Amino acid sequence: GDFHEALNFSALHKLGIVFVIQDNGWAISVPVKEQTTGGSIVPIARGYEGLSVHDVDGCDFDQMREAVETSVAKARAGKGPSLIVAKVPRIGAHSSSDDPAKYQSKELIDEERAKDPIPRMESWIKERGYASDLELQELKDSCFEKVETAAELADLVPFPDADTCDTKVFKDSPDFEYISQKEVAHKEAVVMVDALNHSLEEAMNSDSSVVLMGQDVAHGKGGVFGVTRSLTSKFGVNRCFNTPLAESCIVGLATGMSFAGLKPVAEVQFADYVWTGVNQLINELASIHYRSNGEWNCPVVLRLPYGGYIQGGPYHSQSIEAYLAHTPGLKVVIPSNAADAKMLMKAAIADPNPVVFLEHKALYRQRAFCARIEPEEEEILPLGKAKILREGSDVTLICYGMLAFMGHQVAEKLHKEGISVEVIDLRTIVPLDEETILASVRKTGKCLVAHEAPSNVGLGAEISARITEKAFEYLDAPIARVTGKNCMVPYCKKLEDAVLPQLTDLEEALRKLSLF
Repeated sequence: GDFHEALNFSALHKLGIVFVIQDNGWAISVPVKEQTTGGSIVPIARGYEGLSVHDVDGCDFDQMREAVETSVAKARAGKGPSLIVAKVPRIGAHSSSDDPAKYQSKELIDEERAKDPIPRMESWIKERGYASDLELQELKDSCFEKVETAAELADLVPFPDADTCDTKVFKDSPDFEYISQKEVAHKEAVVMVDALNHSLEEAMNSDSSVVLMGQDVAHGKGGVFGVTRSLTSKFGVNRCFNTPLAESCIVGLATGMSFAGLKPVAEVQFADYVWTGVNQLINELASIHYRSNGEWNCPVVLRLPYGGYIQGGPYHSQSIEAYLAHTPGLKVVIPSNAADAKMLMKAAIADPNPVVFLEHKALYRQRAFCARIEPEEEEILPLGKAKILREGSDVTLICYGMLAFMGHQVAEKLHKEGISVEVIDLRTIVPLDEETILASVRKTGKCLVAHEAPSNVGLGAEISARITEKAFEYLDAPIARVTGKNCMVPYCKKLEDAVLPQLTDLEEALRKLSLF
């Protein structure tokens, strides 16, 4: 899938890319006739308009030279991509644990070995008088000596210190000093969708390397929720453009653009759709800084509208923060109001690491709690800093996203009845503000963790474990959780309400804890 998405996008935009497949005819033990319809990718690839396809003998120097020179010339001329399918033998086993004799006949193994490209290249060189047998042997000896010397030098390099095994997961981020929000009397409160739009516009104005991309984000549409509206008209199609409906392509493209010095902000239309891009997100983007031993980094912001309460059904209501938080190398942000959303987006774009920015769909245009006086352009909020929405002394409520909105309402109600609830809005899941959580629990002695994602292996379980490990002696009651049920979010409103946490669920749990 990734391969075809790459061919499609490069042909669509006439990118200067040369794809090369060394086709040895096998996927370990599976022959190509059982892998690819027709036994070859060549006729399929030729279906991509604008893609030049070269089907060549990969052991033939003349054929390879012509294919490569033609493809490179086309790429440098800005005329689009090429694919070279080079047929080659697989002379040995796929790996040290593989035995070709289990699935290849002796005749086939001998036939493949007869295609060895090295003696074939030697014959080609001698036939043209480019070198004698003696000169070729001297060349072999020289190459062998270089390899041996390099191997000996490599053996002298000590193994890394075991204590460094979990370092360089993230690149050091800039230190932002949080400037408390300025209250400007004449300003009107803005909703989250507008605050995000303004934050992106300001970031694009101040930094020409910021580029927006994704599904339906460009032109008049501006995304299905309108977050990127008007930004194509203001900055041009090169800085705010649509991608195919191909999530792997989106994440992979953003990763490559970040290598080139850009700061891509990519939108996947719904968090529920990101799964088809997970290979690029988790196996590639998240691990690059670690795999390169800190040499490379990818400043990418991946915007994902998420969450329920909108009758979206199983494909438009998922809360996936626990999956993301489990992945080393990804930062995860979840704002609950317009002001935080704007400031956190600024911080996410400025961060040198990949940041997944989860935007709750039900809060985009919510006014009662989420609309806020818009922060000034220079205001920024560091990642990893929770906010105490309401101070209290009886119970700590830890929440984020939609549950911060709901939790604040319940705390207000209970306050009138003499129950003091301290409400913590995490704002950032990775990094997690453990300090604020533990300080609050040590003060109140009781804790409720609330999120709309299912309870099973959810963030509430992780937070509960950390509190138990580091503040157990302060607890006067078991840690409680209010979460979504362990099932999909259904479309029917009555069933959705039964699956997702409600105000009454929070109220009941907080009342129960206050009685300990």
